[in-house]
Amino acid sequence: MNQTLSSFIQRYYIDPIIYDTSYNPVDTITWALILGLAVLGLIRLLGRTGVAVDGKLVLFTLPYILAGSSLRVIEDADLVAAPGRYLLITPLIFFLVFLITAASLFITRRIWKENFHYRYAAVGFIWTAFNLALLASKGVENGWVIVAVFFMGSGLAAGIILLVQHVLQLGFLEEGLSRMIIYAHMLDASSTYLGVEWFFYHEKHVLPTYLIDLTGTAAVMFPLKLAVLLPVLYMVDRSLQEPSLKNLTRLTLITLGLAPAVRNTLRLAMGV
Repeated sequence: MNQTLSSFIQRYYIDPIIYDTSYNPVDTITWALILGLAVLGLIRLLGRTGVAVDGKLVLFTLPYILAGSSLRVIEDADLVAAPGRYLLITPLIFFLVFLITAASLFITRRIWKENFHYRYAAVGFIWTAFNLALLASKGVENGWVIVAVFFMGSGLAAGIILLVQHVLQLGFLEEGLSRMIIYAHMLDASSTYLGVEWFFYHEKHVLPTYLIDLTGTAAVMFPLKLAVLLPVLYMVDRSLQEPSLKNLTRLTLITLGLAPAVRNTLRLAMGV
């Protein structure tokens, strides 16, 4: 029994981290459940400490998403040796970035009280700048990818928002954070499309991999994102009444799009 359990954990949880292989259905469901529980736990913790999860806090947390994504590319570029590199592989890097972000949030708020936001964001930007400087030392091979992802993702996001809001008249995209979610995921889809179609990378997540194999093109990522996001954004807008839970859910959705978008784009630009 113990041997079977050990083999199960090794196969579905440990090996994907050590060898940085694709996700499987077991660990995908597990990490999704842990993510949901972490969001609920963070809501309670922030409530007890009196930190309001408003739109301002969400915006000032974005530098930490950039920091986490660039930190992940440091591992991709083999700039950190084992066993330290295992902390920089999904999902362990999520916990690492979460702990650093939470520590920065609570420390800056304790020191600067209600005026903590700019200092909190500054720590994230400094962290990001350090990561990018380290990556720059390795060199950039395909700098054009950064421009391509930016313009492709921006154009698609703008078109989708205009279509949904003014033609289909779906009012739930009037909120700025909801638009940001669409933008983040169009950047992610654009980076995936370029990576798979132009650089012959492969998608690691279960459902996108299946659909890319089924359709024969990574362009399926664009309608897939919309098919998932639009109903989710509608439910978040209509079903979640508590502001902190609604905004933290939006931050989570932004992170799920922006983090891989930045990582993919940096990887492609560096050629790693």
